Amino acid sequence: MEAKDKVLEVLNNSDQPLSAGQITEISGLDRKEVDKAMKTLKDEERIVSPKRCYWQPKK
Repeated sequence: MEAKDKVLEVLNNSDQPLSAGQITEISGLDRKEVDKAMKTLKDEERIVSPKRCYWQPKK
């Protein structure tokens, strides 16, 4: 499973927006991998930020 798929899975399984640090803890991925995956997901418009530094899947 790619890092971006893992990040998206973590966000989909959460009932609230998560920070990159929380995603790192839950997924077990390296922080740099999470940041890179989140950048890709942002560019693909698959995640959105409802408040600063917190992310959730786009509905």
